[in-house]
Amino acid sequence: MKIYKISTGAIIEHESKFYFKSVDNWDVFLNRKNLFQALKNDLVHFEDFNGDIENENLEKPMGSHEIWASGVTYMRSRTARMEESKKAGGDTFYDRVYDADRPELFFKATPQRTVGQGGTVRIRKDSGWDVPEPELTLFISSQGSIEGYTIGNDMSSRSIEGENPLYLPQAKTYEGCAGLGPCIYVPEEPIAPETTIELEILRNGNQVFNDKIPISQMKRKHTDLVEYLFRECNFPNGCFLMTGTGIIPPDEFTLKSGDEVRISIDEIGTLVNFVG
Repeated sequence: MKIYKISTGAIIEHESKFYFKSVDNWDVFLNRKNLFQALKNDLVHFEDFNGDIENENLEKPMGSHEIWASGVTYMRSRTARMEESKKAGGDTFYDRVYDADRPELFFKATPQRTVGQGGTVRIRKDSGWDVPEPELTLFISSQGSIEGYTIGNDMSSRSIEGENPLYLPQAKTYEGCAGLGPCIYVPEEPIAPETTIELEILRNGNQVFNDKIPISQMKRKHTDLVEYLFRECNFPNGCFLMTGTGIIPPDEFTLKSGDEVRISIDEIGTLVNFVG
């Protein structure tokens, strides 16, 4: 089952059929334990949707939710972070994080700083080395249960983070720092470990980077990340959690204004963002 957000409400896709539901409060609509069953029960009360989802102006599938993020959950991320921080003497910190029981968790974005399908993400004006980080993103209820999945574009300044690991908030959180969408995938069972994430970057219509990775290469379990996040944080309406990236372009690559970033995840779809 998939939930798409449009200006007038929600479009629900289930078993190749589409339904429409007027939604006044997205926080309440999404924040339900066993969301799959709740939506399935509600389908009889939704209107049939006979339009074309491809022609709809999709919005970011969130209400007032915060977005948090996880770091160094894949070996590739560990290696890249160690390399970019070596000159600052912070390379061993990321090695320790990868092997530690406690994960790296940080605040990523508010709805104001997040864009949806077709939206424009930004690279910082004071940064010279920038990349998108494609991430499977969890939607978690206020009770701490994983209820759905979406695609996250975790825009990152490698030059700022590389200067000093303590600059992480500036490297990660700024206007237009996150993309989310195109929908929330709400399965009956947890997402399959063989699920693949793919990143493609286009420049002037030409592919300049492409790579993919299965989420089975994540070191940490989704439930462990959620448990640590909810230890001392309450989310009355639930929240989103980016689970880290295993795809990082080579050191000589940096995003440029006008680039097109395409992140695809099995079952969810493709999130398309443009770089401003």
